[in-house]
Amino acid sequence: MEKELAVKEYSSKNQNQVIELILHIQQKEYDIAITKEDQPDLFTIEDSYQKGNGNFWVALYDGEVVGTISLLDIGNQHVALRKMFVQKEFRGATFKTAWLLLQTALIWAKERSIEIVYLGTTEQFLAAHRFYEKNGFIPIDMDDLPKAFPVLEVDRKFYKYVVK
Repeated sequence: MEKELAVKEYSSKNQNQVIELILHIQQKEYDIAITKEDQPDLFTIEDSYQKGNGNFWVALYDGEVVGTISLLDIGNQHVALRKMFVQKEFRGATFKTAWLLLQTALIWAKERSIEIVYLGTTEQFLAAHRFYEKNGFIPIDMDDLPKAFPVLEVDRKFYKYVVK
């Protein structure tokens, strides 16, 4: 049987793998000084993300978490795209993991009449900048974010996507 990549809604059984994946990418790949204690939302994904117009998804390959994405409901039919991470081996055109995760989130947003998806990212994630821009996200100034957008300390570059 051929192994397949599948995007599913997060469930608590994925928690440990989600935390491991995110921390590995942040700490080992990008040398960002951040711990799991700095991200308490990782321990309360259901309460933090899976409410209102928000949700959290995982990309699974052969039962293993290889990617994550979430939408955080920030009110007024706006959401913040958060926790977009893809394991190195699953990036790029072969698996299209990031694209599948993003499409899942954008379809969810459209089905719920979300108007705008906002996101913040670090300066280091250059490939992510290109990916977001290629997929219709427009760079914006921090001043153009809605008041309810939770800016992270590491966020220096911001985008918005108008849901059509």
